[in-house]
Amino acid sequence: MSDRLIAQSTYYAVFVVLIVLTLVTVGISFLELGQWHRLAGLTIATCKAVLVVLFFMHALYSSRLTWVVIAAALFWLAILIGLSMADYLTRMWLVY
Repeated sequence: MSDRLIAQSTYYAVFVVLIVLTLVTVGISFLELGQWHRLAGLTIATCKAVLVVLFFMHALYSSRLTWVVIAAALFWLAILIGLSMADYLTRMWLVY
């Protein structure tokens, strides 16, 4: 089995993109975006997580089994978040 090697320049490029996204996150934290503030932060965080998984964890050139495990983990995370939100949104909040 031949392993694909990612060029060192690719790692540097991904590192620079991660630093830029971190600076964008810090910059957005000073802006007043209202309800869009959380969505912007989560979108940037998701982009950074995807870059880390694909390049630094070598999932981009992994076997199909690795992709199945990643998909199963994301599915499990969706179940947990969905059930948590279902509980949170259906509570009767009483004001005393």
